[in-house]
Amino acid sequence: MSEAHPRTGWWPGSLRSRLFLILFAGLAIAYGLSFSILFAERYMSAKAVMLGTLENDLATSIAVIDRLPANERADWVDRLSRGNYRLVLGPGLPGVSDMSGRGAEIAERIEEAAGHKFPLKVESIPGDGKRLQAHLTLSDGAPLTIDVTPRGVMPLAEWLPYVFAAQMALLLICTWFAVRLAIRPLSALAAAADTLDPAKKGEPMSERGPSEVAHAARAFNAMRDRIAHYLEERVQILAAISHDLQTPITRMRLRADMADDSPERDKLVNDLREIERLVQDGIAYARSSHGSGEKTSRIDLSSFIDSIAYDYQDTGKAVTVLGVVQGTASTKPHALRRILTNFIDNALKFAGSAEIAVERSGEGEVVVTVLDRGPGIPDDMLESAMQPFFRVETSRNRDTGGTGLGLAIAQQLAGTIGGSVRLYNRMDGGLAAEVRFR
Repeated sequence: MSEAHPRTGWWPGSLRSRLFLILFAGLAIAYGLSFSILFAERYMSAKAVMLGTLENDLATSIAVIDRLPANERADWVDRLSRGNYRLVLGPGLPGVSDMSGRGAEIAERIEEAAGHKFPLKVESIPGDGKRLQAHLTLSDGAPLTIDVTPRGVMPLAEWLPYVFAAQMALLLICTWFAVRLAIRPLSALAAAADTLDPAKKGEPMSERGPSEVAHAARAFNAMRDRIAHYLEERVQILAAISHDLQTPITRMRLRADMADDSPERDKLVNDLREIERLVQDGIAYARSSHGSGEKTSRIDLSSFIDSIAYDYQDTGKAVTVLGVVQGTASTKPHALRRILTNFIDNALKFAGSAEIAVERSGEGEVVVTVLDRGPGIPDDMLESAMQPFFRVETSRNRDTGGTGLGLAIAQQLAGTIGGSVRLYNRMDGGLAAEVRFR
């Protein structure tokens, strides 16, 4: 299985984070550009209105001052002044010539207002880069200063930053919701693939949603059905093989039984028995993956475990129950019995005795453990021991009998009762095989 590529740099590793980052960044940039274009257009419009107003007001003010008698001009300068300029009788403050973009533009507007009748000079007041003074001479030779203090062309309202923040928050929420809506079907598909078990009759994946999601769900459900069909065919093939093999094996055993006693006859009978056991165990393993159609029922744990132990004790086998078993459980009794008998048979085969312990976990699970004092299994082989036809050759060889399917069958049956099995070596020697179910 190929390894996942590690996350490099600032680029996130999950598809959810990548989509969120791309969508949010793209929408935020687009929104920012739209806001900037709107702001620039509004700024230019407001600037044109301000300069047009300045020109019209100054034209009126200069014409009025020029026509007033000199002794009355002082009474009118304040009346004719406006928010962004003030009329001052006299030469004004000394400044420096300012023909920058703003100064030239304002000078042009003042000249247009004055009708190009009066000599004009625009200067910038030192220490205040925003303040300009336009000096001109009236018709009677009196100096007039126009003190211009341009205010903000387009002042921002105090509530505007809050509106912008609210818009960005709305954008954030909508992006998160869109990504969640897009990723949720993919997460559901991944979860369904992780829990895929064609041997169990589970609910199919929901086929509701957008057309692409529904199509993917239908394809997944169809794939699950095909896998289940293939597994069913496997069981049918093995059942057919078993049926076909039973007849020749029976004939061979009859012929062997009718033959004269000899070492070769005994070896042949033993081989036939082993072949028959292999066929039966193989079919049992194949069928265990699908269960036997057994229904769940409630059992009394004490009676159930005791009955298993008594069956072995009646045949002289050393099987005991540890502690006091109490309570009930809902399970498939025959499947659970088969699991425990497989565990007990292994324990008797390799240790000569077995002990059964029953307890309840903190999560409400029933844990049944079969313990022995045998040689155990090397830790690195515990997982492999659950595989079909696996034997630990150092202790569990063909001389002891068996096909290596007992634990594999137990694991398959545990799935049919909604449980799990586990093997582990005991601290003081021996092996423990447990099955957990609810």
